[in-house]
Amino acid sequence: MQVEVTKKLFTVDEYYRMAEVGIIGPEERTELINGEIIRMSPPGNRHIGSCNRATTLFTEALGRRVIVSVQNPLRLDRHNEPQPDIIVLKPQPDFYGSRRATPEDACLVIEVSDSSLAFDRRVKLPHYARTGVPELWIEDLRHKLLLVFRDPSNDSYQTSLTLRTGDTISPMAFPDVTFKVEDLLA
Repeated sequence: MQVEVTKKLFTVDEYYRMAEVGIIGPEERTELINGEIIRMSPPGNRHIGSCNRATTLFTEALGRRVIVSVQNPLRLDRHNEPQPDIIVLKPQPDFYGSRRATPEDACLVIEVSDSSLAFDRRVKLPHYARTGVPELWIEDLRHKLLLVFRDPSNDSYQTSLTLRTGDTISPMAFPDVTFKVEDLLA
């Protein structure tokens, strides 16, 4: 006998209500993916260092041309609100104090991957592409690679680059700014 079960998928609004009433504690690191609440691993030192490094590099290079948002939510759709490590956002006068950032606001999303590479590539990447995030960088700390994805189409990106130490990269939105891969990777 086969038993059919269905999952209760949460919306972003329900997710926030759970946090408001204390079902999800303020110290818990979670994100909403496919309507499911996903516990995020605590970041290791390399992960923290990479986030701090990227934040500093982007802030110094782009100044007030952008808002560098660190480990904050990006509302993709009704059932998906990941918390990328870094979002390079278009500037807003209130610094997104009145609303959540959306894919239309993002110039670039960066995920730092020490142990989450498969999840970032197989689960998060299709959501970023489908919702129109123009560019995704995944810092693969284990292999010392920068994976660059551009030109979203459906659930994937049309352009995929693998960069190593010695290579340089310019974000599509800021071709006048160049980063060395070794400066980004911990």
